[in-house]
Amino acid sequence: MPARLTSFRRDDPQAGLLQFTVDDAGPLDGEVVVCLHGFPQDRGAYAQVTPLLVAAGRRVLVPDQRGYSPAARPAGRDAYVLPGLVDDVLALLDEVGAERAHVVGHDWGGAVAWSLATRAPHRLSGLTVLSTPHPAAMRGALVRGTQGIRSAYMGLFQLPRLPEALLLARDGAGLRTLLRRSGVPAEHAERYAAVLASPGALTAALNWYRAVPLTAAPRPAGAAPRPPRLVRVPVTYLHGRRDPFFSPAAVAATGRFVAAPFTTRALDTGHWIPEDAPAEVAAAVLGAP
Repeated sequence: MPARLTSFRRDDPQAGLLQFTVDDAGPLDGEVVVCLHGFPQDRGAYAQVTPLLVAAGRRVLVPDQRGYSPAARPAGRDAYVLPGLVDDVLALLDEVGAERAHVVGHDWGGAVAWSLATRAPHRLSGLTVLSTPHPAAMRGALVRGTQGIRSAYMGLFQLPRLPEALLLARDGAGLRTLLRRSGVPAEHAERYAAVLASPGALTAALNWYRAVPLTAAPRPAGAAPRPPRLVRVPVTYLHGRRDPFFSPAAVAATGRFVAAPFTTRALDTGHWIPEDAPAEVAAAVLGAP
């Protein structure tokens, strides 16, 4: 019988040896579900989701992603490009010997999940994406509607050192205020702020944003953009009606980029679906095709 996992290692060709903290719950021979958090969360975002999935016989793996695990916190934004983040998840599946898994992703974890579905669909039984529209839907919505305004904070996060100084000033008061105003439940906001106050943690988390310009492959001048690759695994997409970060246009367009069974459901929540609607998240995973 395989051992319960508490961490796993991955030797990344660019970033070096990384060791990820992971929660591993449920029967070791159960169908594998991997839950991916976003910014500024950690694996505790799924604390109320995991028991519901375990009760249904699933093996649930919830890692602290790159930059959030203290021993997987490489320096520099180059280490946080999306392909490397996807490879972290594939390394976790390899570690537990899972040929396929159902992947749940929220916020940045949703972006990793979408990318995983196009890069390695053979490793997925399905996706449950929380909040985050398909990236092509996001790009289209940036030039119309309110998405550009909703994403403006990402421009601030591109700056070196200034966001850290603002958010960590006065013992992290700025970060706690930001989290509470965005709707993070109070108990989670305090924990997330405390984790990101540890040395290098906030910079690593912001490096996910700072790596965005590095992720897209360069295109020759005047070349037509490549059409987006369609997702060909079943997707359930949950989004909050009061999410301040994603526009209705981006949400509505997401299904156009899924060439497989696609279910979407609007919840009476804001952005923080794993914390605010754990029963709905678990039901979406367990009801997936």
